Amino acid sequence: MNPAVSLPDFPLAPPNSLFARLRQAIAEDWLAYTQHAFVQQLGRGTLPEAAFRHYLIQDYRFLIHFARAWALALVKADALEDMRLAATTISALLEDEMRLHVRYCTRWGLSEAELEAAPEARANLAYTRYVLERGFSGDVLDLQVALAPCIVGYAEIGRTLHQQFAEDLSQNPYREWIETYAGEAYQQVARNAIIHLDRLAARRLTEARFPALVETFRQATRLEVAFWDMGLEMAW
Repeated sequence: MNPAVSLPDFPLAPPNSLFARLRQAIAEDWLAYTQHAFVQQLGRGTLPEAAFRHYLIQDYRFLIHFARAWALALVKADALEDMRLAATTISALLEDEMRLHVRYCTRWGLSEAELEAAPEARANLAYTRYVLERGFSGDVLDLQVALAPCIVGYAEIGRTLHQQFAEDLSQNPYREWIETYAGEAYQQVARNAIIHLDRLAARRLTEARFPALVETFRQATRLEVAFWDMGLEMAW
């Protein structure tokens, strides 16, 4: 762990949870991700629209691979409870979240055809393939640790932005994005992911294995930082 770097409280993750331990172990990288300039500009409503549109396109492409990762989690699962969770998540991603994403993008002038035709940016390729690689080469705990920065990190970001910029949110063009991830429905998704990690850890985690999981979590978090960089710079 890195006790020299102080992280803000995140009430969804109990201090002794695996997620909280991983988060503290990579504190500097975690702050670089959750307090990135892209995130701060979102919160202030000053993010250029072109940068947000570029991010939305890549996020749609990301969701496709996210669903594939959860399909792999189903294959890797060794408990029916975990299989059911994976199956429910896959259905929610393909039938609900991606459709909501398309409708949201339409309001920003992006058609479904444009989303489907867009090439993947290098940062997107690097991140999604890393997560899948951890799933293929490791077990279901490796995969869920690689997925956790996205699932839980967005909940922390949404919650923080909603609190930090509450007074000005009504005038923020990105209000809906912030409220989605700050909302109770998504906060519960993150809470469930934290609990799921602990359930997997109870069966699979040893202290000897913990440093390797930290490195997986760190790499996935750094790839999240690169994803924000990509959006801010509109890079391909």
